[in-house]
Amino acid sequence: MTGPAGGTGPVGGIDPEVIELAHRVFDLARDGRAEELAAYVDAGVPANLTNDKGDTLLVLAAYHAHADAVAALLARGADHGRANDRGQTALAAAVFRQSAEIVRLLLDAGADPDAGGPSARDTATFFVLPEMAALLDGGGR
Repeated sequence: MTGPAGGTGPVGGIDPEVIELAHRVFDLARDGRAEELAAYVDAGVPANLTNDKGDTLLVLAAYHAHADAVAALLARGADHGRANDRGQTALAAAVFRQSAEIVRLLLDAGADPDAGGPSARDTATFFVLPEMAALLDGGGR
């Protein structure tokens, strides 16, 4: 990555190595590489690291249906209620992907089915996902 005027210095004041590390960690969440992701968080990467769209590691892991990564992030303090720039939460992402296991993990951690916009409940209604709606209402658990 080049800096201002084609140099190799920091872009926007951020060291290129830090940007590369952030990209690597977001890829780990997307790919569900839970052990590596957990190791980075344990080494000091914030559990609530957010990308340029407001997606947290947890939102990405939930959207890509990686239960082990979701569990690892929750165990390390990831904020299950944090919404991205579009108002989407990890719970809404899990409902959209119809991942009952992740929905249960997030609900057990205290995620609110009515948080965000569209909320997880709204997502279940809009996409006609009765099994997900039942989980959100406490059934099927």
